[in-house]
Amino acid sequence: MKAYLITIGDEILIGQIIDTNSAWMGQQLNLNGMQVAGITTAPDEEQGIRAALQEGLSKADAVLITGGLGPTKDDVTKKVLAGFTGGRLLFHEETYRSITRFFEQLGRKPTEAHRLQAYMPDNAQLLRNRMGTAPGMWFEHGGKVLVSMPGVPYEMKSLMKEEVLPRLKAQFPLRAIAHRTLLTSGTGESRIAERIADLEDTLPPHIKLAYLPNLGQVRLRLSGEGADLASLEQEVDSWAKRFRERLVDIVFGEGADRLQAAVGRLLQERGLFLATAESCTGGYVGHLITSVPGSSAYYTGGAVVYSNELKQKLLGVSPQTLSQHGAVSEEVVREMVAGTIEHIGGQVAIAISGIAGPGGGTPDKPVGTIWLAVGNRQVTEALLLRAGKDREKNIQYTGAHALHLLRQFLLRHYPQ
Repeated sequence: MKAYLITIGDEILIGQIIDTNSAWMGQQLNLNGMQVAGITTAPDEEQGIRAALQEGLSKADAVLITGGLGPTKDDVTKKVLAGFTGGRLLFHEETYRSITRFFEQLGRKPTEAHRLQAYMPDNAQLLRNRMGTAPGMWFEHGGKVLVSMPGVPYEMKSLMKEEVLPRLKAQFPLRAIAHRTLLTSGTGESRIAERIADLEDTLPPHIKLAYLPNLGQVRLRLSGEGADLASLEQEVDSWAKRFRERLVDIVFGEGADRLQAAVGRLLQERGLFLATAESCTGGYVGHLITSVPGSSAYYTGGAVVYSNELKQKLLGVSPQTLSQHGAVSEEVVREMVAGTIEHIGGQVAIAISGIAGPGGGTPDKPVGTIWLAVGNRQVTEALLLRAGKDREKNIQYTGAHALHLLRQFLLRHYPQ
């Protein structure tokens, strides 16, 4: 079964808001054995909506629409859908009572615009919206299905879970779909592809591998399609295990896990506390670590040390080292690790110093030159990154590599 997604709204087309509805709907449809044949955004006007409907119906069994169901004059979805499917807009008393009750609970009275909102297509099955005033609408048209839902995300999600997905599953034959996602860090997709090329070549036709790269990380998604879900999941699990064993040094988790959470588990399992010292990343690594609930069980704290004076005063970095090698150097980040453990605490530390950009580079140390170090009182390991010229991406890239370097350090020096 194929579905086509249409979001309606000028605010999406002009970039005023981001279309998160389609991403969530696509994910849910796929998890329930349905394929998304296409996604489009239509303006708040009849011609554009009609064109999107015709496109969707030519490619899919069901067209799912969000947006354009509010009480204002620019919300024209109902009118267009009624005309497109051969229906008429008629006043719907039950919908108006629902709108009235909603506003009474807020201590307000509905307006005339809300009364107009209660006019519904007479050929639609109305779907109860427990989270708002605009009901969803289900149309049968030419042997296919059209579904219209509010654009407010929490209203759409409620309708999808409680009304739309159960109806779609009951109406269309569906094939089983299973996904497993392996999460890797520290290695680019081309190098990963080289390491698993032989495994990938032996995948059966009904199981596909996708590479989903991000800054410093790559997700490997195995997707299988078949007739029986239980046997399919067992088969995909078996393949995921083979890929994970091949990439055991860089796979840190699966599914929705996060690298900072995986590192936190390693620290907590080993009874270690971490401290951080950051220059060009401005506390970003500390932010990643503390975004995990319970991080106080393994994170002592951190220092943001941009100036050379602060590196000396807070961490005890040698003025001679700074003078001889410069702040962006292996020697300085190694001393920062030692000083962080000594003055901030913890058994292990991360230190970062670099040129995030867009300015500040020199011929021998261009923008994107970033030194990382991870260590304890006995051993320190350093890494030079050659990043790009975009400041924000450089910071994110550095954060991912810092956590990866820490994870590798813990596995090597604190094995269980």
